[in-house]
Amino acid sequence: MKIFMLKQLPMGFIAGLKVASIDEKGATVTVPNKFVNKNPFKSMYFAVQAMAAELSSGILALAEVYAATKPVSMLVINMNASYTKKARSKVSFRCDFAQEIKNAIAKSIETGEGQLVEVKSVGTDKEGDIVAEFTFTWTFKPK
Repeated sequence: MKIFMLKQLPMGFIAGLKVASIDEKGATVTVPNKFVNKNPFKSMYFAVQAMAAELSSGILALAEVYAATKPVSMLVINMNASYTKKARSKVSFRCDFAQEIKNAIAKSIETGEGQLVEVKSVGTDKEGDIVAEFTFTWTFKPK
């Protein structure tokens, strides 16, 4: 995974993103609160949180695209975020929309048309408090 991050997501590698778990329901990505991830307010920079949140859904999409019977393109076309607490510790982002992503990819292959799917990723700190919630709209289309 470190080699993938270094080659494909170098900023994620520098930030210390890690895929903590991936299963049939979803994926969890963690990001540490370290010097390069901090903003002037001594909390985690919003863009670092966005990277981790996107990866929690993107890793699910990548897995399904690689398993697809035909080549499928994928792209985030929209993102909304809500920050509810300063992130001052390691944050875990969880996306539990694996089935919705799988269904959208399957439908795009079946119909030959692009499909949109909206997924949510919730970030919690080490105390279990929600620090941020992200909603991503992914589009999948057969090549």
